[in-house]
Amino acid sequence: MIQTPICDMLGIKYPVFQGGMAWIADGKLAAAVSNGGGLGIIAAGNAPADYVRGQVKIAKSLTDKPFGVNIMLMSPFADDIAQVVTEERVPVVTTGAGNPSKYMEAWTAAGIKVIPVVASVAMARLMTRLGASALIAEGGESGGHVGELTTMVLVPLVCSATDLPVIAAGGIADGRGVAAAFMLGACGVQMGTRFLSAEECSIHPTYKEKILKANDLATMVTGKKLGHPVRSLRSNFSRRYAQAEFGGMPDDELEALATGALRKAVVDGDVDGGCFLAGQIAAMVKEVQPAADIVREVIEGAEPILRGAMKWVK
Repeated sequence: MIQTPICDMLGIKYPVFQGGMAWIADGKLAAAVSNGGGLGIIAAGNAPADYVRGQVKIAKSLTDKPFGVNIMLMSPFADDIAQVVTEERVPVVTTGAGNPSKYMEAWTAAGIKVIPVVASVAMARLMTRLGASALIAEGGESGGHVGELTTMVLVPLVCSATDLPVIAAGGIADGRGVAAAFMLGACGVQMGTRFLSAEECSIHPTYKEKILKANDLATMVTGKKLGHPVRSLRSNFSRRYAQAEFGGMPDDELEALATGALRKAVVDGDVDGGCFLAGQIAAMVKEVQPAADIVREVIEGAEPILRGAMKWVK
């Protein structure tokens, strides 16, 4: 069985994180992943602190295993949620869409393992200096907010820039992806899109169906004009947004156009006004499974690949 330093650090069986997907990754899904041996993560997104606290309590009621909370630092509620995770003694915090430096000291003092998502070497070095426990190097293949570098490029660069354990994210959905991440120097993986097909994932059936039917060219990136590019499935909304973005719509109107679009997809399955976040790896997600089966399957799929990796060397 594959065990790495991140397993020992967090007390998890498998080095598999579930991504913090806003309005998707709730307490139920996080608990299911943690019960399956991975690290389930509740997404705070743009939700208020009371919602996040409620999801933490749900997770605690469903699992006695470690789980985490992902805090999107652009959220207007980030300060409040930073306090909630301390008060609720959440074991792990991951962060995205910003710099968590102002919270690091308090979280570390509370015994929280802080694992920021980084999209560049400079951010990886900064987070290392500030006392992060590990790093998630997320390539632009992922769904949601994305950076410029691909996973294949970013992961080895980050691994060379830090002595911290590195979790690879972006474009990983099976044992081959896990094995590739380890060969690049990572000691764990984070998957988001793959868990959209989990039985415990409560997205609208229309959203789940779109993931299962996705092909290799199913996603697109919008939002570069605002400096916050987002990858999602091609849809009426994403095409309309792209036209507005490149058609010169003012920034404030672009912001307004996107407001609530993810929730329309997650809750309502709105095929016209919803933004269906997904990574490029959606084309490989072809069945609905329990979250625990997904965790175990990707690790078991990686093991024979890693054992046989040296057969090509003469």
